[in-house]
Amino acid sequence: MTRVKRGYVARRRRKNLFTLTSGFRGTHSKLFRTANQQGMRALVASYRGRVGRKKTLRRLWIVRINAAVRSDGISYNKLIQYLYQNQILLNRKILAQIAILDRFAFSLIVQGIGKEVKKQPITE
Repeated sequence: MTRVKRGYVARRRRKNLFTLTSGFRGTHSKLFRTANQQGMRALVASYRGRVGRKKTLRRLWIVRINAAVRSDGISYNKLIQYLYQNQILLNRKILAQIAILDRFAFSLIVQGIGKEVKKQPITE
């Protein structure tokens, strides 16, 4: 069996790890084993944060749209239902931006929906 020294490979692996954990405190940036564990934890936490940010922003957009729509007399779910039924391709992010930046255009969209909602009979 031949001997494998792994000098370059191991050095490169450790160097990559220590650059990842360079700002950590104490042995979390100095010793390989603890740095490895903390590096893995940091990567998991950053992934979780990126996923959570998407959820948080969607929730924020819904709150903004709901607040703007209710001032025009329609509920949020009626707005979304109408947009889907008529295949209007405005996602929540764009609707929230329109509601904040151009209130007049948003109220025109909502007024068109309000007319359609009043025409439909209530079925329960």
